[in-house]
Amino acid sequence: MTATRHLVIAIDGPAGSGKSTIAARLAKKLGYINLESGAMYRALALKGLQYQVSLDDPEALRQLAATTAIQLEPQPEGNRVLLDGRVVSQRIREADVTAAASRVSVHPPVREIMVARLRAMGARGGVVMEGRDIGTAVFPGAEVKVFLEADARIRAERRVAQNGIHTPKEARHIVEDLVARDQRDRTRAASPLVPAPDAVILDTTNLSIDEVVTRIEELVHDRVSS
Repeated sequence: MTATRHLVIAIDGPAGSGKSTIAARLAKKLGYINLESGAMYRALALKGLQYQVSLDDPEALRQLAATTAIQLEPQPEGNRVLLDGRVVSQRIREADVTAAASRVSVHPPVREIMVARLRAMGARGGVVMEGRDIGTAVFPGAEVKVFLEADARIRAERRVAQNGIHTPKEARHIVEDLVARDQRDRTRAASPLVPAPDAVILDTTNLSIDEVVTRIEELVHDRVSS
């Protein structure tokens, strides 16, 4: 399928709903750039951990964000993430950074800086951007908006499988973290996790990755045709 190069496709949803995998596959099929907002917050959270900056201090985190260089470089296997020039693509996926990123992202001063950077990255269109407030805050004018949902139990199982967790204790910890993250994301004052009014809501509980990608492709096709 061929799509024009100027569209902005926003994919939002909670942890474990399949956003990252779906966005990466969709971008590859369309020849678009895949921009991960979560990778931006993860990279900042990693720097906060490294510099022992309090994750509950919005002003300190704002200053850190303002002086931090974060780059996303598209690669065939996914984005390469650079933090101040260092590759941190794998490190930011680890559990401690995942938990820290959720805490960092709730602060309005931090989100203001990150949203500005994400808008600059996607200003020319031809992007699939995924996150938790892309369609509501980052690109409210996106031509295609999708909000992915899934049963919390299924999302937790996906995250456990993704992390290669085997022991019951580790699995329980992943589930607890996901539930806590859901609560923070949905109740935060700045850009809470909610579908945009004009977003198409897709429940991925019983859908494969390929089925979801196909459905979004159809939405893109309809948008291009209209």
